Amino acid sequence: MERSITLKHLLLDKKKCIGILFNTDKVIHALVKELPDLSWSDEFNMYYIPNTKENLTILFDKFRGVAWVNCNYFFKDKVINPYNQKPDVDWFRKRNLPDNYRSCPEEYLQKLELKKYAANTVKNYVKCFETFINHYKNQELLELNENDIRIYLQMLIQKKYSNSHINQTINAIKFYYEVVLDMPNRFYTIERPIKEHKLPKVLSKQEVLSMINTSHNLKHRCIISLLYSAGLRRNELLNLKLEDIDSKRMLIHVKEAKGNNERYTLLSSSLLKDLREYYKKYKPVTYLFEGPYNKQYSATSVLKIVHRAAQESSIRKTVTPHMLRHSFATHLLENGTDLRYIQSLLGHKSSKTTEIYTHVAVNAFSSIKNPLDL
Repeated sequence: MERSITLKHLLLDKKKCIGILFNTDKVIHALVKELPDLSWSDEFNMYYIPNTKENLTILFDKFRGVAWVNCNYFFKDKVINPYNQKPDVDWFRKRNLPDNYRSCPEEYLQKLELKKYAANTVKNYVKCFETFINHYKNQELLELNENDIRIYLQMLIQKKYSNSHINQTINAIKFYYEVVLDMPNRFYTIERPIKEHKLPKVLSKQEVLSMINTSHNLKHRCIISLLYSAGLRRNELLNLKLEDIDSKRMLIHVKEAKGNNERYTLLSSSLLKDLREYYKKYKPVTYLFEGPYNKQYSATSVLKIVHRAAQESSIRKTVTPHMLRHSFATHLLENGTDLRYIQSLLGHKSSKTTEIYTHVAVNAFSSIKNPLDL
């Protein structure tokens, strides 16, 4: 068996250290013992040395040709989605904050920018993290431990926050300690709530068509039609550029998709007529949908357009842009489209994610005779 060691980030007594994990091996153990300023941590059950550039060089030289040095947990500073535009975090810096409010550290904002997190993720992370650090306003952030976080999460649970919100809070907290401070395993034992498995909310075909037909504004009609007919996420719609509409192949190239994946999805022939009229009228320059001064259209505007169209169509449930995507997938399944093609059109990595639509497709139940009607 090939010898290997795994490097971990540790924070001990407010000092950054390199943790060294390895299976029992006399050769590796002997070499580890030769490392400078070596110590043992009972808390993490591993040896460690001070995290310095010199010690890192010594460590690689020591094990070169003897053991593989696994750095997967050590060097993690990669861009999340290189296609994303650099998020605008200046408005966080320019906010008018109340007295004694503990704002998000500057290095937190910088790291979100460098990793190109999506704009919505940035807002959610900052909001969740600031709520957390203001709960412990009088404590140094480096002094907070796993128990402090558990107590805070327990408070959120008692206040009936959703599992989704609690998971996002954990992500926001871990981002500071594990990414900003380069401590990837600082809070690895924090328990997460069980993920809620809710069925997608779906509109009928008639409801979708009603929303499109009641939208008298051409731009609004195109937005609703695209969300539905191409199964787009709201952010994917906003990131579409003029060259992404391939009218010859009747496809839409989705470049800035979730999970850093590209895909092609369907372009409706009836929608293409509206898009051509829209282009002549609005003359977008870069993005397919633009706001004032040819800037990218806002997510809030899309949400308002969908809400207004649903209200004017007398749809009583709250309709979101993502419901149109769910409806696209469900209606394709009801029309007999293979689940694998739907998975590809939606950009799902796993077929299990797509399979959830089998639980809401009405054709699955149409052949079943209700016992009351027997």
